[in-house]
Amino acid sequence: MPKAYTSSLSRAQFELIEPLLPKAKPGGRPRSADLFTVLNAILYVVVQGCKWRDIPGDLLPWPTVYTYFRNWRKDGTWTMLHDRVRGWARADAGRPESPSEAILDSQSVATATMVNKAVGYAAGKKTKGRKRHAVVDTLGLLLCVVVTAASLPEREGGKRVLEKVSQMGQTVARLYLIWVDGGYRGPAFTQWAMDAFRWVIHVVLRPKETKGFVLLKKRWVVERTFGWWNWYRRLSKDYERLPESSEAMIYIAMTRLMLRRLA
Repeated sequence: MPKAYTSSLSRAQFELIEPLLPKAKPGGRPRSADLFTVLNAILYVVVQGCKWRDIPGDLLPWPTVYTYFRNWRKDGTWTMLHDRVRGWARADAGRPESPSEAILDSQSVATATMVNKAVGYAAGKKTKGRKRHAVVDTLGLLLCVVVTAASLPEREGGKRVLEKVSQMGQTVARLYLIWVDGGYRGPAFTQWAMDAFRWVIHVVLRPKETKGFVLLKKRWVVERTFGWWNWYRRLSKDYERLPESSEAMIYIAMTRLMLRRLA
């Protein structure tokens, strides 16, 4: 029996999402891998930040684990799991499925040496790597994330992630207000959001006379979410060759965070 690591889900947490996991394909060989162990092996990588090849031997062979991760990234399983669990987490907090307000921001992270796709230089942050464009609700729960080269301007990245949010159907049916910082300031971006989705963009600016850390209205919520990601070593730097894999890692981390609250 595999050892229980600090990154592992409990049986109760796994049973919440087990019915949502893809079934074995009919007609092929019977599934030999235990999905509880598969998930815990993937979470070991996300939390501990190790290489796929360094997955402990008492879990599963790393090629098996990586194949599940890759296949579930391609078929949208990670996003679907995350969205369902987020709905449960909002209900547990006494909130409707769709938020009425959201916060948009980006986070620049360095990439590992072997990463060469979708990599750029963020002059403002002096970072060579990628940029995570994220939209969260007022609880700090992730609605959507898009990973791009760090050189992509905030407003262009904001458009990409908001376009994906707009495709989430009833999950965002009540959404009307998006809080942003000064990086998204400008009538073109504001008008685009209104014309495309009927969403109001509210810019929160840092007071000019202040120095050091300042708690800004609503803006602190998304910064806290970025702080949660620091608990996951695989997210401390972008180690993924594909930006789609980076997005999947973030959805996995947030799913684990919410499951630990629910069970």
